[in-house]
Amino acid sequence: MDEFLVNMGRRIAEQRRRLGLTQEELAERAGMASQNISTAELGKKALRPGSIVKLSRALGISTDYLLTGQRNAVDYAAINEKLGKVSPQEYDKIMRMIDILLEK
Repeated sequence: MDEFLVNMGRRIAEQRRRLGLTQEELAERAGMASQNISTAELGKKALRPGSIVKLSRALGISTDYLLTGQRNAVDYAAINEKLGKVSPQEYDKIMRMIDILLEK
């Protein structure tokens, strides 16, 4: 199997699980057949460009991340949106957690 497709499939499955969705639910959100989700997650078949866009929107991630695993401004905007909803105390805790994660 093509390593590129397998890696993209892994990212689709991970994000779908993170959102608590079944393959069927994701397919419905994306306006695709659940069989397409299954074959994409397994890395068995390449997706058409339009399907990649639909999936990235349904998963709330950028097409860049879906295709390459690299985050971009779209992905970071989702974090920013969530941070805007927390209290100042929660924000401070989150920032401390990030600092701990980034320590080497």
